[in-house]
Amino acid sequence: MDVAHFLTELVLLIAFAAAGVALFEQFRLPSIAGFLVVGALVGPGGVGLISDPERVRTLAEFGVVFLLFEIALELPVERLWRVWRISLLAGGLQVSLTVILVAAGASLLGISPRTALVLGLLVAMSSTALVMGLLSERGEIDAPHGQLIVGILLLQDICIVFFLLGIPLLAGETPTSALPFLTALMRAAAALAVFFVAARFLLPRMLERVARLRSQELFSMIAVLVVVGAAVSAERIGLTLAVGAFLAGLAVNSTPYRHQLFAELIPLRGVLLGVFFTAMGMLFDPETALQQASGVLLFASAAIFLKAGLVAVVVALVLRQGLRLGILSGFSLAQTGEFSFVLAAVAASAGLLDEELQQVFIAGSVLSLLATPFLVRAAPVVAAQLTRSAPFMHRPAEEVRLSDHAVLIGFGLAGRNVARVLRSLEIPYVAIEANAAAVREARAQGEEVIYGDATRPVLLQRVGIARAKLIAVAITDPTATRQVVNLARSLNPTATILARTRYVLDVDRLQVAGANVVVAEELEGTIDLVSETLRIFGIAEGAIERFTSELRDEGYEMLRTPTALALDPWLTELLERVSTEWLEVPGSFGGEASLADLEFRARTGASILAVDRGGTTSPNPPPSFAIRAGDRLLVFGGSEKLARARDLLGIEASQ
Repeated sequence: MDVAHFLTELVLLIAFAAAGVALFEQFRLPSIAGFLVVGALVGPGGVGLISDPERVRTLAEFGVVFLLFEIALELPVERLWRVWRISLLAGGLQVSLTVILVAAGASLLGISPRTALVLGLLVAMSSTALVMGLLSERGEIDAPHGQLIVGILLLQDICIVFFLLGIPLLAGETPTSALPFLTALMRAAAALAVFFVAARFLLPRMLERVARLRSQELFSMIAVLVVVGAAVSAERIGLTLAVGAFLAGLAVNSTPYRHQLFAELIPLRGVLLGVFFTAMGMLFDPETALQQASGVLLFASAAIFLKAGLVAVVVALVLRQGLRLGILSGFSLAQTGEFSFVLAAVAASAGLLDEELQQVFIAGSVLSLLATPFLVRAAPVVAAQLTRSAPFMHRPAEEVRLSDHAVLIGFGLAGRNVARVLRSLEIPYVAIEANAAAVREARAQGEEVIYGDATRPVLLQRVGIARAKLIAVAITDPTATRQVVNLARSLNPTATILARTRYVLDVDRLQVAGANVVVAEELEGTIDLVSETLRIFGIAEGAIERFTSELRDEGYEMLRTPTALALDPWLTELLERVSTEWLEVPGSFGGEASLADLEFRARTGASILAVDRGGTTSPNPPPSFAIRAGDRLLVFGGSEKLARARDLLGIEASQ
């Protein structure tokens, strides 16, 4: 092979891939689809800049190796343990039903059973990278449907390991009995177990020894060696490169070195993965795809409509999570994924996927990936329309006969704490929660929580929202939050509506929708950070409270203005005004000292209004009053005077 020619083609490939992704990002389209389209343009079926994609594809396959290692490395084992039942049920049903239905349909079209099964496996996978990116962009990862989608995606990612192991078994000659198949399966399982146990004990020890040397360059080299070495070692004992990388990632998942490994490998993985998808796009042959246009549309339709419908039915009927949650989840997962391309390449090499079907798969997959952002944006609208026209999917709640009460939308941590305060004050309230498990848990603890989708006006009417004095919306789905606020305002024009959101971008939208007060977690975190900063630099506690109170009262306006603009002078004045603050004399003070001996007034300029000692308060203490460790002093003065008082008493500024 001409090395110079190979490097030239590789540079061209990366350059065109970068340009294609940049273009697709401008239109908010999937980067994976951008790689595939660019590959089709520069490959033999396009302008032919790269005539032999096989030379690039060998290198590109390592992109998948690094991706699988990263997936296993970042696998949230604790989160999986918490939601394993629902993920196993929803993901297991989605994968198995998709495989069965697609394989059955393909068989009816005259495709061989083995190839039909491969097509089912291809359609069953969804794009973890694309869907996670869209959920993160919309702030919906922690929403109920976001958590469900993440669980299903993680189960799919785990399934790919077994699918890759199954391809060589499918490619073998049809056995006359089940014994050869079982023998091969047991051999693969034994190799899997031996490799994982060896990696689990050897890799962490090796990384520990390397970390002790504190050499950044050595750790970087070892990180690459771990991935590539594990992949090659697995292939030597009869597994695949990708499976070896996945098992190695699992082996070091719980070690303290996983984060540094991720930081070292993520840039390399991104480049190689881009090369992989671009190389896969080179397989695209426009002439063959046009000849198989009906097959391409059929494949894309199967991926989109079949998977969206299956997930919606499983979530709404089997898991009983409501039609809205089912539609949001189904529309998000209605595409083929990056691992589908990995599986297709392995199946094609094993002779299970001919060239025509491979063209159908590539073209149909690109269509499904391109459609996903639009499907995700349309999902809330479709869900709202269908839930209104499908009342049989919802069990009507018993009508609540209350007035001047509070309606709590969402009974997570925030909702439960608001309910606790209302209950202690004997203020009547009713709570709505869309998570069936949370409702069961709350009812087991004696809470009368209503299960239902608060975006439906009938449900809100039945909980007496028109007569409510307060409506508190504390759910994690930003789209649903806006819908609920808008609906609640239309049903009750006079009630006070409190809404919680995570992101600053939602504050104005919720206020326009009708919320009186919006609590933004992102901005509240900023206020806490600013408050602690001011305390460290000795600003009086009273001044800090006035400052933060004004920030909230003005709707976080100052925090949302460009940081290049100076702070409004009146806000600065709040920090300079005099105020009172309780200061506790620290244990390091030692002994007693009178105010006269300390020259407290002369040295600080502040005044002591009272001294609290063991619950007994002495107002206006005279100069002869002796203070001791543990006393609490009510001090009056400006920020600088209070700071001097802290220094005199030996109080650290951050206390």
